Amino acid sequence: MSRSSWGSSSRSMEGREPLSADRPEESLHKRLLTIIDRGAGASLGADEFEQTALEIFALQFEMNPIYRAYSVARGATPATVSKSLEIPAVPTDAFKSAALVCGDERDAAVLFKTSGTTGGEERRGTHYLLTTNLYKAALRAGFRLHLMPDREKMRFASLVPAPGDAPESSLSFMIGDVIEQFGTPDSVFFASPAGLDTRGFLKASEKAAAADETMIVTGTSFAFVHLIDEMTEMKAWVSLPAGSRVMDTGGFKGKTRDVQRGELYRMIEESLGIGPEYIVNEFGMTEMSSQLYAGSAGSAPGAGEPRVHTPPPWLSTNAVDPETLQPLPDGAVGILRHLDMANMYSVMALQTADLGRVTADGVEILGRASGAETRGCSVAMDELLQVLRRRS
Repeated sequence: MSRSSWGSSSRSMEGREPLSADRPEESLHKRLLTIIDRGAGASLGADEFEQTALEIFALQFEMNPIYRAYSVARGATPATVSKSLEIPAVPTDAFKSAALVCGDERDAAVLFKTSGTTGGEERRGTHYLLTTNLYKAALRAGFRLHLMPDREKMRFASLVPAPGDAPESSLSFMIGDVIEQFGTPDSVFFASPAGLDTRGFLKASEKAAAADETMIVTGTSFAFVHLIDEMTEMKAWVSLPAGSRVMDTGGFKGKTRDVQRGELYRMIEESLGIGPEYIVNEFGMTEMSSQLYAGSAGSAPGAGEPRVHTPPPWLSTNAVDPETLQPLPDGAVGILRHLDMANMYSVMALQTADLGRVTADGVEILGRASGAETRGCSVAMDELLQVLRRRS
C-alpha cells in the first residue's frame, strides 16, 4: 500500500494547533515543547523535572475532573504533593472505564484505542488527545535518536497499516508521522485490512538491494514473524544493504505460538540480512505519548544480550511494589509506573501491570504480572470505579 492511500478519520489526524495563548496552560505547553525539542538524548535536571511534573499535576488536578476526584480519594492534592513520586498514578485499565482528559473528550483532535477486545468493543481503552503537538514532538525526538542517528532520510517499509486504514491505532499514527518526517518518497505501507503484502515487500527489498539503498523496516514483533514465515514458504530471502535497520515493537507471544526475542532476531538476520546491532525494539502504550527504546541503530545489543529500554528525559519510569504501590530501590523487580509529561492533557502518571526493574542503565521489561501479583493496581482501580459511581 502506497502513501497515497493515507486517509483520515472523522477526527483530524493532524490535530489542532496548541491551545489559545490566553489559556493559562499555554505557557506550560510551550515550556514542555522546549524540553522535548532539546532531544531524547538531552539531559533534564532533577529540579526542572520536578517543577514541571508538579505543575502538570496541578493542571490535571484542575482540568481533569475524574482525575481530580480520584486524587482526592487517594489523599493527594497540589497542596499535599511535594515530589513527583507522590503524584497519584492511574491504572492503565482506567482508560477502559473513563474519559481521562483535561476538558471535553468531544474536543479531542484524535483518539487512540487499545487493541485488546476482551469484554467487547466498549472495553477497549481510549486515550483522547486534545492536541497532537506534544505527541508528535515526543515520538519524533525518540525515533530520530534511536532509529535515525546517522541519517536524515531513508526508504521505509512498514508492516504496520497506514493511518487511514487504522485511524484509532497509535502505532499507525506514529509510523505514518515518522515516514512523513524521515521517509523518502518511495516509502510504502505493506500492511492493510486485507493482510500483509509479502510479495510487494520482497519486490521493494530486491529493488533497494540492487540499488544499494538502505531500508528501514518497521512492524510489530509478530508482523515480522508472519512476514518471515511467508518468505520461508516462498523460499524467498533478501539481503538488504549494510546500514538497513529494523524497528520492532510489542511482545513475543502470538495467537498460534510463542517466539523468543533471540529467535526472532536470528530469523530477521537470516531472512533480511539485518544483524541484531541494527534491530531496535520500541516500547510504547496507547495510554502513553512517549516511547522507550532498547539501543540505537548500529549499536543495539546482540541477540543474546539483555535489552534495556531507555526513556527520554521527560519520561520517568519506576518499579513499585505490587501490593503497596510504593517505589522500590534500583534493581528490584516490581510493576512499572510511568510519569509521561507528554500526556499533559490526559493523565501523566500511569500505573501498569508490567513487571520490570529500573537501574541506572534504563528499564528492563520482564513481561506481564499475573492478577495475583497486582493487588495494588486492583485497589487503585476499585477507587476509580467508586469515583465514577459517585459521579453518575
